[in-house]
Amino acid sequence: MTSTTPMSTQAAAAVAELRGKLNGDVLVASDTAYDSARRVWNGATDRFPAVIVRAANESDVVHAVRTARERGLTLSVRGGGHDWAGRAVRDGGLVIDLTRMRDVTVDPYASTMDAQGGVTAGAAGSAADRHGLTAVVGTVKAVGVTGLTLGGGYGLLLGKHGLALDNLLSARVVLADGRAVTASATENPDLFWGLRGGGGNFGVVTRSTFRVHPLRSMMSGMVLFGLDQARSVLRGYRELTAAAPDEMTVMTGFFCGPDGQALLYLLPAWSGDPARGERWASRLTSLGEPVSAQLGTMSPFQVLGLLDAVVVDGRHTVAANRQLPEISDDAAEVLVSAAARITSPYSGIFVHHFHGAAARVPTAATAFGLRREHNLVEVVGTWEAGEDGTAHRAWVDDLSRDLAPHSLPGGYPNLLAPEDTERVRIAYGPNASRLFALKRQYDPENVFSAVPTLF
Repeated sequence: MTSTTPMSTQAAAAVAELRGKLNGDVLVASDTAYDSARRVWNGATDRFPAVIVRAANESDVVHAVRTARERGLTLSVRGGGHDWAGRAVRDGGLVIDLTRMRDVTVDPYASTMDAQGGVTAGAAGSAADRHGLTAVVGTVKAVGVTGLTLGGGYGLLLGKHGLALDNLLSARVVLADGRAVTASATENPDLFWGLRGGGGNFGVVTRSTFRVHPLRSMMSGMVLFGLDQARSVLRGYRELTAAAPDEMTVMTGFFCGPDGQALLYLLPAWSGDPARGERWASRLTSLGEPVSAQLGTMSPFQVLGLLDAVVVDGRHTVAANRQLPEISDDAAEVLVSAAARITSPYSGIFVHHFHGAAARVPTAATAFGLRREHNLVEVVGTWEAGEDGTAHRAWVDDLSRDLAPHSLPGGYPNLLAPEDTERVRIAYGPNASRLFALKRQYDPENVFSAVPTLF
């Protein structure tokens, strides 16, 4: 449905101004492409921005930022469009849409990748793969690399190569005052520090340079267990991951099988010597009696696609997250009980294993606040459009509440709701005061608010 809300005087003036300056498109509600442009992955997000700027280059972004600020329009930025809370699209505001800016190039000699702000994890992974390299870009191909990186970027190479943000070498950023600057270890290093974990709260990242790594193949796949074995398998998982070397990162969690019943899954990623990987694979499958065990050698790009089936555009989604110091027996009981009560065949629990290289980065080195070993529990409730979501929302809320006593304070800002400002503050830990001071320096009017913060 197209919005019939009259355009404000400020928005009308912004449209007239931008259409005379940009190389890209300027869309309003009366334009044919408007409805598709305003939609994001989560079908529950139904927002009607006044203006959508489909930027073709950095100059377009500069003009859009300056115009939004001068005209008093709320500003948001869409990269991959995969923030479940829909912060990329604001009612009545101006959206800078980066989906036309998807150039990605790899320098195999320097082991670097240059990606524009609209590049997805899949495009980045594919570009690196063609050179026998791998990019540290999360766990799902459709997610935007920029948003993933700015908030953190958990993934299956985390033990060996850290978070996505640990592989960021530099970024081009359009600031709140319209200036375009470079942030790196040598240029605007304070801004570079804040970008790595502080989210999109400092500007629009139009291009980033990442470190990529030589890696042609990995041992990975899925091992599935019935719920009757889940408690004992999770106990074994806790022991196995506590001893795992950097080369072995293992996700776990629950999703529904073809019959609609929840299954426990283990998703390992071994990036070391193949012979040692076989021994770790044997340890995984011996944690119980698997319903299915499909492990083998595949490219990192293939590993990146193993969870793609759970991210389907248009379905309605709500999410929550908790960070556990470990999956204790009590926490495992909470998880298994919730899996047994799962309300939708599309919902799931995704547990990310944080260890190794990511845990050895000093907390003060980046804005990302939690560098100790832990497990990030991502709770995702998903249902089809047209269905009443009450039960699914309650399932997510109940599981988040029941995990709270077993969890570390705070949470992962990339996955927190806009109203979770106190948990966001806690999440940054000892970095909070420096981060908020940096925000006041670069964006005192709070033009950018991708991740909720307090001042």
